[in-house]
Amino acid sequence: MSAMKESDVLWCQIQEWYPKFRTHSIRTQIVTLPEVFVSFLLEDGLFLPEDSDAMPTRTRITNPQLQAEDYTHWEEEEGDTDLPDVASFPELAAEVESKIESLGGAVVPKLNWSAPKDTAWIATSGSMKCQNFGEISLLLKASDNVVHDLCHAFDSCDDKSMDKPSHVVLALRKWYWPFANGTT
Repeated sequence: MSAMKESDVLWCQIQEWYPKFRTHSIRTQIVTLPEVFVSFLLEDGLFLPEDSDAMPTRTRITNPQLQAEDYTHWEEEEGDTDLPDVASFPELAAEVESKIESLGGAVVPKLNWSAPKDTAWIATSGSMKCQNFGEISLLLKASDNVVHDLCHAFDSCDDKSMDKPSHVVLALRKWYWPFANGTT
């Protein structure tokens, strides 16, 4: 039995095999991710890009029947107002949004090898269906599968010479649901 080689792992990246098999695969658009976004994905914490629309907007409901003396604001704890600086990726977001639109408005994201299927639970849809850059960022940022792709893809290679891929891609695969058209 031969051992796994780096070249074998590299050939398994979606950007390597998809062009050859695109007529037999789900429609996919590939975006090369800038290193600054890859670094953002690996940062601790689950902070989304500043302009993210991954989560529904919260509205403040006011009740005019509450009297001022019946209602007091909780005191904010010291330090709670210190939010971290959150990155913004407007060019990448615009490119991704354009590609999502070209694929019908909904996609499943994946990186070079893996999809963030371990984080579908965190999405507002409860699935990997993404309709905007914010939803994709949420799934990628929370995913252990993504960390594996970015930091440990070559760990099992006998000839390991790199820790991470030389470039990281985001593959946007057209969303399909088996029962979307009402058939069973």
